[in-house]
Amino acid sequence: MRRRIVITGLGLVTPLGTEVEAVWKRLLAGESAVDYISLFDAGNFPTKIAAEVRGWDLSAIGEDPAKWQHQDRHTQFAVGAAHQAMKDAGLLDAKYDPTRFGVYTGSGEGKQDFGLLTEMILAGLKNDSGGVGQGFDPGAYIEKGLAILHPTQELEQEPSMPAAHIAAMFDLRGPNINCLTACAASSQAIGEAAEIIRRGEADVMVAGGAHSMIHPFGVTGFNLLTALSTSNDEPKRASRPFDKNRNGFVLGEGAAIIILEELEHAKKRGAKIYAELAGYGATADAYRITDIHPEARGPIGCFKMAIEDAGIDRHAVQYVNAHGTSTSVNDRVETMAIKAVMGDHAYKVPVSSTKSMTGHLIGAAGASETIYCIMAIRDNILPPTINYETPDPECDLDYIPNKARETKCDIAATNSFGFGGQNVTLIVRRFVD
Repeated sequence: MRRRIVITGLGLVTPLGTEVEAVWKRLLAGESAVDYISLFDAGNFPTKIAAEVRGWDLSAIGEDPAKWQHQDRHTQFAVGAAHQAMKDAGLLDAKYDPTRFGVYTGSGEGKQDFGLLTEMILAGLKNDSGGVGQGFDPGAYIEKGLAILHPTQELEQEPSMPAAHIAAMFDLRGPNINCLTACAASSQAIGEAAEIIRRGEADVMVAGGAHSMIHPFGVTGFNLLTALSTSNDEPKRASRPFDKNRNGFVLGEGAAIIILEELEHAKKRGAKIYAELAGYGATADAYRITDIHPEARGPIGCFKMAIEDAGIDRHAVQYVNAHGTSTSVNDRVETMAIKAVMGDHAYKVPVSSTKSMTGHLIGAAGASETIYCIMAIRDNILPPTINYETPDPECDLDYIPNKARETKCDIAATNSFGFGGQNVTLIVRRFVD
């Protein structure tokens, strides 16, 4: 018999809030976290807006922020969300076998310190004829770097660091893995963590992801790809998934962590159970790196796989939390995929994109949206897609426009599609013993 996987703890650090209940309340109210970028001067960038995590540091979980000053922003978010999830699951002070407790994250790379890098470059520029820029001295560049960079700075920008710090904080000695599959990363981490438990290699897994790309290199890169919204005059209206006038996504940042636990293990310790992780599907488009396949073959494939893995009929899905980035191609192709999988039933299934409020958390997006599905099942309320005003003939489903909806929800699906052609669908359902 296949081991059943339940969800016993949740943690969030997002632009919309840094506690699960607070974030959920604001989502249902249709509030947007998008505003002007404050983390650096974006005045000369085509995109000047993002959804930042503001007014939060690790003192929220009793840590001294000064001791974490050399750990990257995404690592701090991950540790904060993991602490919340562990506490929520009743595991902070519990006795457990650390060798049967693992970590699987879908976390992005840390940022390069733009200011320090600039200092190093300036030090390397020669001044042979009275002016900067006549040549470059690698020795001076390296000498400056050795003088101003912290010894662990290079290490701490690695994508595996959030998982390493979470394991050290809670003495988790089981499997420790990070995947970086762009916007599908944290969904894939949850799915693969569930497979580890199913195979009997662990009983409990911390799973989710963290990312922050709100820095000069991140914004520049996405601007070069023409992927970001440039609706700078109306930040809170800039993310408008499925709307005909959408013009790109809005960068967000943060972390989302869930505790996955084998059912009998959870029951034995009397754990609170939020929901069951029922299905997981993952595919690759095997197409262009930054373009989703125009016939939606990857998204269709992973959605079908997740439904089959969950052992349900496609008509049983009562809500879809869409990848819904607010880009022209993604929203059209995702709509196509939902209709291809569900047939005529697609027009009866509510779909929404919470990225309209949180922005796109990139590596952390899928895990945060899995949590929103869990909360929708718990409360029988579906979060809306805000800023939906003008229907697009190619996006013709029920996108829960602008206002949350009370309705019975026992089974929900969430989609995550990433650059590189990575596609993941997760299915969660109300727990029934």
